[in-house]
Amino acid sequence: MTFSERFHEIRTGFERPFWVANITEIFERLSYYGAFASLALYLQERLNFSTEQTGTLTGIFGGMVWFLAIFGGAVADRLGFRRALSTAYLILAVAYFLIGSIGAPWLAPVRNVVPLGLFVGFILMLPALGISLVKPCVVGTTARASKENVRSIGYSIYYTMVNIGGAAGPYFASWAHRNLGVENVYRVAAVSVFAMFFVVLLFFREPRKPGEAPPPSIAQVARNFCVVVGNYRLVLPVLGIALLLRIAMWLFPFNAPWWIWVALLALVLAGISRFMWFLVIFTGYWVVFWQQYISLPGYIHSYINSNSDVELILVTDGLTVISLTLAVNFLTRKIPAFQAVILGTVITSLSWLMLAFHPSVWAAILGLFVLALGEIIQSPRYYEYISRLAPPGQQGTYMGFAFLPIGIGSLIGGWFGGTLMHHFGEVLHQPERTWWVVTGVGLVTAVLLWIYDKMFRTAGATAKSS
Repeated sequence: MTFSERFHEIRTGFERPFWVANITEIFERLSYYGAFASLALYLQERLNFSTEQTGTLTGIFGGMVWFLAIFGGAVADRLGFRRALSTAYLILAVAYFLIGSIGAPWLAPVRNVVPLGLFVGFILMLPALGISLVKPCVVGTTARASKENVRSIGYSIYYTMVNIGGAAGPYFASWAHRNLGVENVYRVAAVSVFAMFFVVLLFFREPRKPGEAPPPSIAQVARNFCVVVGNYRLVLPVLGIALLLRIAMWLFPFNAPWWIWVALLALVLAGISRFMWFLVIFTGYWVVFWQQYISLPGYIHSYINSNSDVELILVTDGLTVISLTLAVNFLTRKIPAFQAVILGTVITSLSWLMLAFHPSVWAAILGLFVLALGEIIQSPRYYEYISRLAPPGQQGTYMGFAFLPIGIGSLIGGWFGGTLMHHFGEVLHQPERTWWVVTGVGLVTAVLLWIYDKMFRTAGATAKSS
């Protein structure tokens, strides 16, 4: 096939809904990562939250998306992609506007009645409602609105659009922060996704493909979740108790004894399946990864240079992923999936030592570059490895929950990063030691993954890896 023939296939192989959905995805990712890049500074410097509270709240913002996404596909199918996408962008517009208006006078009556931490935590959960609908709609449209011979290219285009938005988001946040003020980062994000609401209404038409297998219902997704969890009759009530305890600590400030948390954790670990053990272990990678949004902004402003453009520094990760994904994947293609996951975890973990040895802006940039290399190496191979862990006939169920560590890692990483920055920075006045601990978490994660693979991998996974 000549180049002109292949170009003609690509040009005619995608229906209009494909391009509309993927273009709106750029603006959704731009808004999300722009909001994330400024969030730690906004909470700590403008809303006067403590270092520990800032970490916890930032983790909530990053983590809830991945939990709600479990059910987003089923909801989107019931609503239809056009209705779900327009609803999602409307929710996102309201959510980002509310985040930027937390300190506004018109919200003062609510702030005076509800504890501020609980109020802000609730608002930070709202974007997840919209994003959890956007993802399945765009991916589903990519499948339905592209011909079979160009569908793989369609997914590549989708992945590229996500990375473009992810790289552009912190840059947009940098501009808005410097020129309009940090709270207006969220108002501009609200305008961006609100515009996509009208784009969907005006230009998006519901894609239809005859003969498609019906997607799982919400009830089926819930049943799949119970299968993945293991002894859900034990695990889910324990998690519910932990959640209620955490909410009570927000409403009526008190500290629960450490042994209560240890006991709850032990009960959960005793009840989860082998697959959930893998997801729990791999959560350590994301605890390390998310520190670029949770701990790094405050660290740079507090201990390196208060005038640094943190959002612009955070462009490094997304820009590296866009530039080097193809080259790195080509160079590492012969490394078995498991070893690639381990290698990526180690590289991402070691990246933070650059700040430990030499706290500077350039060390932060170089560290984020190395962190992104680890991300590029492990990310595609992680999903390949999970497909091998799944029992026969359950690959779809297992892959559907593969992103849970991203959410768990953000939630734990928020609390963990805030605690470290408070202890080493504000108490001991040795903030660089934070990065030694973060690196240690990543290296322990790599060791535990190796042990897990040796102990629990199935015969099928062993055969495929050989």
